[in-house]
Amino acid sequence: MFLDEYSVDRVNLDPLRRLGNYTGYYNTEPEEVVERCLQAEVIISNKVKLTGEILDALPALRLICIAATGMNNVDLVRAAEKGIPVRNVPGYSTNSVAEATFTLLFALMRQTVYHDRFVKSGKYTESGLHNHFGRPFFELCGKSWGIIGMGTIGKRVAGLAEAFGAKISYYSTSGKNTDAGYPCRKLEDLITDSDIISIHAPLNHLTYNLIAYEQMKRMKPTAFLINVARGKIIHEPDLARALNENLIAGAGLDVFAQEPVEKENPLLRLDNPDKIVLMPHIAWASVEARQALIDRIAEHIRQAFPD
Repeated sequence: MFLDEYSVDRVNLDPLRRLGNYTGYYNTEPEEVVERCLQAEVIISNKVKLTGEILDALPALRLICIAATGMNNVDLVRAAEKGIPVRNVPGYSTNSVAEATFTLLFALMRQTVYHDRFVKSGKYTESGLHNHFGRPFFELCGKSWGIIGMGTIGKRVAGLAEAFGAKISYYSTSGKNTDAGYPCRKLEDLITDSDIISIHAPLNHLTYNLIAYEQMKRMKPTAFLINVARGKIIHEPDLARALNENLIAGAGLDVFAQEPVEKENPLLRLDNPDKIVLMPHIAWASVEARQALIDRIAEHIRQAFPD
């Protein structure tokens, strides 16, 4: 039973369909979960929450597969008490998220959206000039890139940034990952010295609102802030304030404190909207990554039901 097929969109689900009596729903509301899953031995879910109360109401359930890496939507304690394995899929989206990091950064550093709009508006044609220098843009080579969270994705970003000639350092949010092959620094030092800061850390008590107004005040006015991890790591009202006050040059976000982003979010009403580039939580979701996710889920099910 796949409760929210929309979360993987139009990928090939045959690896799942071949495993048995498969049923998929575009999405499932909380009150629909028990009725739909009453006879299910396997539940696949991305964002649909599986609470302890729901698990108690599903006597046939033998396996939970999370169509993601994060496991926060499942009551893991209750699942363990009931002897129900919970399998997630780490690492499937590393390349997709790393590349999205650069998509956001280059859109900001190179003023891509502005230049595209300038040409399409007809203003370039009307100018009669070969070039347009309405806004400055910058190279990545030689810049200092600070990475918050040097896990699998952080390391991939570091390697790609090095290839562009950036100088890498990082902050370990847990304080335990201090030997990742790059200088490990205190957060205040990383924030003060970096031209680019990108976030690739999990959301927990150590990272909640890790980057707020006080941290942004210490950043370079030419610095760019990229978040492709979890929205609540950055305090969004403070980010809006920092951008409006020109404390930093720009920000690129793929994640938000509330998703979908609420209409009242101050980031949608900046004085200068070009200082921010936003994506709807899709950094992870290249076609290749989503297919790898389905293939790995199918493998989890085969391992759980070898006969």
